[in-house]
This record gives sequence, C-alpha cells and structure tokens, in this order.
Amino acid sequence: MKRALALALAFALPLLATSVLAQDAAPAPAAAPPLPCSAEEYRQFDFWVGQWQVKDANGSLQGTNRIDSILGGCALQEHWEGGSGSIGESYNIYDRQTRKWHQTWVDNGGLLLQIQGGITGNAMIMRGTGKARDGASVDHMITWTPLEDGRVKQHWQSSRDGGETWNDAFVGFYARVESAD
Repeated sequence: MKRALALALAFALPLLATSVLAQDAAPAPAAAPPLPCSAEEYRQFDFWVGQWQVKDANGSLQGTNRIDSILGGCALQEHWEGGSGSIGESYNIYDRQTRKWHQTWVDNGGLLLQIQGGITGNAMIMRGTGKARDGASVDHMITWTPLEDGRVKQHWQSSRDGGETWNDAFVGFYARVESAD
C-alpha cells in the first residue's frame, strides 16, 4: 500500500508542478476593450431619455413621448404620439467622425426631417434644411433644454428666409411620467 502511494505520488507530483508552472507562464488575459459608445459625448442627450407627457405653455396636453436608449447606449429612439393623431419616430446618434449629434425624424404626415448639432451650454441644439409641401426650402432648428424642475423644454423653430426670421413650429414642455414597471 505504501509502495502504491509512493508510486502514485511519483507520477502525480511532476504533472501537478507542470500544470502550476504552465498557469504561471500563461499570458494574462487582455483587458476588455471599452464599449463602443462609452465616451461621455454619447451621454450628452441622455437627459431626454424617459417616458414623457408633453404639454404646451398653457398646460394643454399635446401628446406623449417615450425616448429609449438603444443599441448598447449608441443611439436614442423616440416614439411620439400626438393628441391630434400624429405619430412619429426618430433616431438620434452621436457621430464620432463629425463630432455632431444627428436626428432623423419621420411621421405619419410624411415628414422627413434630418438635423444635426450638439450641446451648447446645457441645451441640445440641432439644425437642418428640408422642403415644405410647396417645395420651398425650410430651415429647422430644434432646441431641447433641461429645466431645473426636471422637465425638458423642446422649442422647434422654422425659417423660410434662410434664418433671417424664425417662427415657432412647436413649443412643448416634457414632464416625466413614472413607468408602471
């Protein structure tokens, strides 16, 4: 029995030592690369993420909006439902190549709006040019401003004279709605 134990140890100890040495000699695992959209620029528009009730300056309900962070934090998706039956969606993304935010908006009225911009002060401001139904060129500027009371003000302006004068297309105040989850 002692001889069998001595023989087993004679074979097992070198294998154990080789195994331990091989583990020590193995290279350390590489550090995980940073997530693709983890830079602080990708978080600049996160103040808009949430479930919202949107009212005008007089407190009249204009619609609801849900903004989701999607694709691992690389984009925001908007889901608008207006009180008048309008429905719209947008995708918003920070482009690290141009260092600008981009929004592409489409709605059930046939509007395609493509705007770009970034943070100015504490507000997100995006601008773009599109066509009106009559074919005229229209400049758009939308500003989202987080307010001290937790709401967000969205101010959409348009211009038909190259930005000389601006008209309000929409002014809405977003109030956060607690989800049922």
